[in-house]
Amino acid sequence: MSGDLPIRKIIHVDMDAFYASVAQMDNPDLKGKPIAVGGGGKRGVVSAASYEARKFGVKSAMAGNLAAKLCPELIFVKANFERYSEISKKVKSIFYDYTDLVEPLSLDEAYLDVTENKKGNPSASLIAKEIRERIFKEVGLTASAGISINKFIAKVASDYNKPNGQKTVNPEEAIEFLEKLDIRKFYGVGKVTAEKMYQKGIFTGLDLKGKSLEYLDKNFGKSGRYYYYLVRGIHNSEVKPNRIRKSLAAERTFSKNLSSEVFMFEKLEHIAEEVSRRLKKSKVAGKTVTLKIKYSDFTLQTRSKTLHYFISDMSIILETAKDLLYQEKLSNSVRLLGISMSNLNTEAKKKPEQKSVSVQLKFEF
Repeated sequence: MSGDLPIRKIIHVDMDAFYASVAQMDNPDLKGKPIAVGGGGKRGVVSAASYEARKFGVKSAMAGNLAAKLCPELIFVKANFERYSEISKKVKSIFYDYTDLVEPLSLDEAYLDVTENKKGNPSASLIAKEIRERIFKEVGLTASAGISINKFIAKVASDYNKPNGQKTVNPEEAIEFLEKLDIRKFYGVGKVTAEKMYQKGIFTGLDLKGKSLEYLDKNFGKSGRYYYYLVRGIHNSEVKPNRIRKSLAAERTFSKNLSSEVFMFEKLEHIAEEVSRRLKKSKVAGKTVTLKIKYSDFTLQTRSKTLHYFISDMSIILETAKDLLYQEKLSNSVRLLGISMSNLNTEAKKKPEQKSVSVQLKFEF
């Protein structure tokens, strides 16, 4: 590889079981016990699970009744997003003591570019350790971190020594790290793509690296080029302090399954109203309306329509969603409906793809 681009020092900080840990911190009686945030009631869904609950197989997006079967001692607690937001702000204030290049991904994780930092510390690993220690001391929660040359490797690395740990992948280790990586760890490789890769003998990064650019383009379309460069350590996405919103959505899970489109109109009206409110609050508009339908058997379907103009008006969003609902016959009764807006008028033009990065340089990491 050529050395025409500098290596960045990227940290990915991920709070450990954030929602569940906040509940345990605020209620000492819950410490050391298996808890699930959300999930209560017959139709509840688990939003997060403590590490004690995860040992039984309980995980996010799992139906509450299934979680209770897996862990009979499971304690369900209500979500408290105001509290999560409050604590998240405290954590982020610690990040900004080290760098202004902070890209929050959610309330509980963020990327930090510390190539040049406010502390003048050349070691990203030591900065990550100090940040984690401060989070524990000042907030009372543990966090894990991944440190490497780009966002992708840093994010994967942050999951290696959880909870309350960190892993550094140095520049000279990056390629070997990627070659050993399970193919399911690569961004964009979901269940369907993973199965397709398995059928083609691609199980690890090394297997992926053995495929030519032409082969990946032919078999995986536009994503093929992305995979080709990613496994070679080329992922030049910068840490973006002002992350551009790409979509905005709202959804509702119903207490009883709905079996007719007519019964869904009122629900869609409330959802469209919420989406419109969020768009206007964020001062954005979008062209693409997507209707999300989750059936009673938990199968998921999405239907989308792109308009010729940007919209944020509730009535237009609702009418478009209704058209999508009637686009084809429902295959089962419905337990959830959602509406999302994408193709927003805030999306920035993509920068030209950078083709190379140096992994030969050695400095304190």
